Amino acid sequence: MPPAGSLTADQLSFFEKNGYLVLESFSSAEEVQAMRDRMAQLVDGFDGADSSVFSTKDHRQLKDDYFFKSAENISFFFEEKAFGDDGCLRQPKELSINKVGHALHDHDPVFKKFAFSENISSLFSSLGYKRPAVIQSMYIFKQPGIGGEVVPHQDNTFLYTEPLSCTGLWLALEDATITNGCLWAIPGSHKNGLKRRMIRDENGTHFDRPSPLYDQKEFVPLEMKSGDFVVIHGDLVHQSFENLSPVSRHALSLHVVDMEGCKWSKDNWIQRKTAPEPLYVS
Repeated sequence: MPPAGSLTADQLSFFEKNGYLVLESFSSAEEVQAMRDRMAQLVDGFDGADSSVFSTKDHRQLKDDYFFKSAENISFFFEEKAFGDDGCLRQPKELSINKVGHALHDHDPVFKKFAFSENISSLFSSLGYKRPAVIQSMYIFKQPGIGGEVVPHQDNTFLYTEPLSCTGLWLALEDATITNGCLWAIPGSHKNGLKRRMIRDENGTHFDRPSPLYDQKEFVPLEMKSGDFVVIHGDLVHQSFENLSPVSRHALSLHVVDMEGCKWSKDNWIQRKTAPEPLYVS
């Protein structure tokens, strides 16, 4: 059975109106530190031999097998600007990785504990999900000086179900500010519908239409303290800028879809061999 819902009527109303909801102090300092410590261990054990480079502006890497296989394992992706002209890292590997994904919630006990926590389940109970499942998880570093830009996008573009059901979750593991690359969103943009999809076929991935042009004046910053949490509607237009500051901006991102009454598209980039484990079944 689903747990009791945790969101108030006012919180649900704000989410329905704006397409996002910030929940302050969602995770304790101890929980945040445990996830940061665990990621430091994973990065320390990563030898750099098997990896890829990630960029939201250049999707050529989305044709490589390493990226597709990352849907069901723990994989490492370097920042676009991590390497010098000689092909070597410009800085230590722990300051060079863009993200680790996309199945931390499946394979690592520390991240699985958070993903399958009562706090997460009760949130989706409030949102009316019948069989919610985490479809991808990412630890994002937003490295100082080279943390890559994330261009304006909607999560349903990449994680498409019929009917649409993706909700994004974003936990600040460090303070996220305008200076170090916090999220920005267009309030209410989720009401304008999904603008495009990313399709996977035999040639890799491609978008079915160009990205719309968005007015930067419509975006508002979502500055957050470490431990704060934001819930993101799948059609909300959001972005983050390059981190040119000397301070990193670590975050954990989860994306959840409903596996009850919603069909996972066969041309999404994620095509799992095993079905995702639901948070609960109602």
